[in-house]
Amino acid sequence: MPSFSFWLAYLAFGCAAGIIAGLLGVGGGIVVVPALYFLFTAQGLPHEHIMQLALGTSLATIVFTSVASFRAHDKRGAVRWDIFKSITPGIIIGSLLGSWVAAQLSTKFLKGFFIIFLYYVSVQMLLNIKPQASRQVPGTGGMFATGGVVGLVSNLVGIGGGTMTVPFLTWCNIPIHVAVGTASAIGFPIAVAGVIGYLANGLRADHLPSLSIGYIYLPALIGIVATSMYTAKYGAKLAHSLPVGTLKRVFALFLLAMATRMLWSMF
Repeated sequence: MPSFSFWLAYLAFGCAAGIIAGLLGVGGGIVVVPALYFLFTAQGLPHEHIMQLALGTSLATIVFTSVASFRAHDKRGAVRWDIFKSITPGIIIGSLLGSWVAAQLSTKFLKGFFIIFLYYVSVQMLLNIKPQASRQVPGTGGMFATGGVVGLVSNLVGIGGGTMTVPFLTWCNIPIHVAVGTASAIGFPIAVAGVIGYLANGLRADHLPSLSIGYIYLPALIGIVATSMYTAKYGAKLAHSLPVGTLKRVFALFLLAMATRMLWSMF
């Protein structure tokens, strides 16, 4: 059982994850995964499973956070359910594949892959790199392929996929607020399929900590969800009133620092 200080840390990162998920449409996992990596390391959880536990637990929190986030966006008419329905089949296949692949990889490889992804996301945000709105939403085949890629990568880094779906939807002439709202909804099937995969693959793993089911660590899940469910709806409200571009650049600096800290810990 984690100590009281770890429970407080889970609650605090849950607050941050909920706000970020609703505000920026990038998914709280981008904060939760590195936070869990450092917290699990400090708790002395088995090193060979730390990244899988961080990724699986992060996706489990997104199951709950995404519901609170997309419901708040949907009330403002900012979710394109037709896009959600067309991309979900590919999302499910890609997510199940991604969780299986992650279970076969080492913690060191997954950590390195996540660090590269963090640098990519932070630079994209810092420089405000956006694809030009130059085409329409693709047909069934294109959406299936897109969903497969988004689901696969999202499960390798434990996020809700907003860092990929928001730029993709913007590229397809979807207004930014609708892209963010729709991305928050797409995070739900990513997380559900990912949790199924991380649970199933983790059941065969040895030396997992007590209070875990597969690669889901229950104390962290409970602590993060307890606050993220509450703060996600406020993040969604803020997305319609605050200068999101400025906030993204500030958040990008935080991600750069987090990625560098993780990179430093590898040596």
